[in-house]
Amino acid sequence: MYPSRIQSLQARANSRRTVSAKLADWTTSRFGTIWFLIGNLVFFLLWLCSNLGWISFLPAFDPYPFVLLTTVVSLEAIFLAIVVLISQNRAAHVADIREETDLQLDLITEREITKVLALVTYLAQKQGLDTEQDKELQRMLKELDVTTIEERLEKQLNGSTGR
Repeated sequence: MYPSRIQSLQARANSRRTVSAKLADWTTSRFGTIWFLIGNLVFFLLWLCSNLGWISFLPAFDPYPFVLLTTVVSLEAIFLAIVVLISQNRAAHVADIREETDLQLDLITEREITKVLALVTYLAQKQGLDTEQDKELQRMLKELDVTTIEERLEKQLNGSTGR
């Protein structure tokens, strides 16, 4: 495959990102780190220790049962979930484009290989070789029926999921 072509697909997808998608990707890349986890742990420990009265120089502002902390944590979870979903949706879209490109290239390649095989078969017949008896070769010379393949795969997938 052509790695530079795949990179250009990624670069093109990155260049087309909206401001919100760029912000979501940036946020996800920053919040998906060990440092963010450590920062959260330190923040929550300071919050709890302060509000339990274990740190004398920090005044208690959210006494047990820590309603404000619960609200902050809930809002953070909602915010992070939304940001991660935005980034995942964009990444899935890029993956879908890449997958469709791969499929189209595979179909073109299959057509080209079939054409080359037909030319080689023609040359073999010109040399007096009997290619008509080779059933596998005859099958390979037929055009690929994508619709039939899709239908078979769909039946198999539906059968395996119990639909």
